[in-house]
This record gives sequence, structure tokens and C-alpha cells, in this order.
Amino acid sequence: MSGVLDHVMMRVEDLETSLEWYTTHLNYEEKGRWEADTFTNVYLGPEEMHEEGATLELTYNHDGRTYEMGDAWGHIAVRVPEGELEDHYEQLMDEGVEDYRDPESCGGRYAFVTDPDGHEVEIVQRDPDLPTWSLDHTMIRVEDADEALGFWTRKFEYEYTRRWESDTFANYFMKPAGASEAAMTVELTYNYDGRSYTMGDAWGHLCVRAEDLHDYWETLMEREADDYRDPAACDDRYAFTRDQDGHEIEILEP
Repeated sequence: MSGVLDHVMMRVEDLETSLEWYTTHLNYEEKGRWEADTFTNVYLGPEEMHEEGATLELTYNHDGRTYEMGDAWGHIAVRVPEGELEDHYEQLMDEGVEDYRDPESCGGRYAFVTDPDGHEVEIVQRDPDLPTWSLDHTMIRVEDADEALGFWTRKFEYEYTRRWESDTFANYFMKPAGASEAAMTVELTYNYDGRSYTMGDAWGHLCVRAEDLHDYWETLMEREADDYRDPAACDDRYAFTRDQDGHEIEILEP
């Protein structure tokens, strides 16, 4: 299905340490790997994955660089069965994962841990039929909610599946119309105080699947998406656009 989120990419400073963390604590396994002269990409996910499930891409640059987290990107979220949040969080604590925000501090509805690079990982409760630890959503912060909602609606034909509006911020969860419960959503977080954000470089991009890369790209261009890196610039294997805040979005034909 075109439009479904395929993966989310994060940069890591020690690939082996990151791989050990995700395979040990989230029971992820390697789904694919790309070795280039200057970098390595590794794709991870649970053993059992729905066909519309998303993977986590870890990018390791071989030159030993460090990264700035920034605050324009927030976190990834992974699923555990409804009613098992406390048990899974305690398991992570027993395994030595950092106690960042426990379920009690989050009203018993979710919790947070951090990986070795400081990327925040939210733990959310979902349908027991969905694979445990599978990717549920990726949160990005936006400076104008109307523009962000319009971008995902017009460019990618997304719709919001749920929303949360509080006194100081709003969250909008979006994915393509007709996508399954297993598909990862993008969470748009809008703070009402008019703040701006720094992108940093520890987070890389979201990736959207296309049944036909060139047809999908042509449609995006007709809808006035940012012509950031077109298919020809990427050896006709993928392409990149950007949203109104500068978040990079890869288009990939699996």
C-alpha cells in the first residue's frame, strides 16, 4: 500500500552498542543491512511483523562523529499489550535500562526509556494482537499545526486517527486512510506558546512507501511538495522531500 510509513531513521555513535540494546531489550532482530564505504545502515524490528509494520533504521557513520539531539524530533513509541505496561517496564529496569519516566509518573498510561544515544523511546499499550515492541508512532514537533495537518493531508492523503488537546499543547496522530492498526503513525506535536525548534542531526528522517517511486514523486510535485532530492539524484532508488518545518521524508519503492 502506497503511503504507509516504512521506517524511521536515527543516527547512532556506536553501532554495536545500539544493536545490543535493541536486540536485548526490545527483542529486535536484524531485517536488513547496507554497508557503504563511509556508513552502515541496519534495519531492525520484532521477529513477527505485519506487512504494514515499520522498521527502525540505525545509521552509523564510520568517521566517529557525534550528534546533537535538537528538539524538533521527539521520540519513537513501541507497543506492549494492554494491561502489561508495568510488567514490561519492570523487565526493562531489571535488565539495567535507564529509569527515565516510569508508568506512575505518566498516569499509568505510558512510560519512557532512553537508548544508549539518548533517543527517547515511549512504551504505549495497544491491542494484544499487535507484535510486542513493534513501532507504534514517531513524534515530531511542528511550529504551525494547521500547516502541518495540511501538509500530511494534501501531500500524502493522511488523516488523523486520534487527537489529544490539552491546555498547552495538542497531539495529532496521522496515517493513510485505510492503513491497518499495525501501520506506524506520525504524531504531530504542537505547543501553543509559539516556540521554535532546532533540528539537530541525531534523528534522520521518516520514510514513506510507494508502489511506484516515479509516479508517487510526480504526484508529490503536482501537490507542490519540496523537491529536495528527486529520484534521479538518488540513482532512481528513492527520493526525499521535506515538510514545512524541514523534517526530511524519504520516498522508497520497496
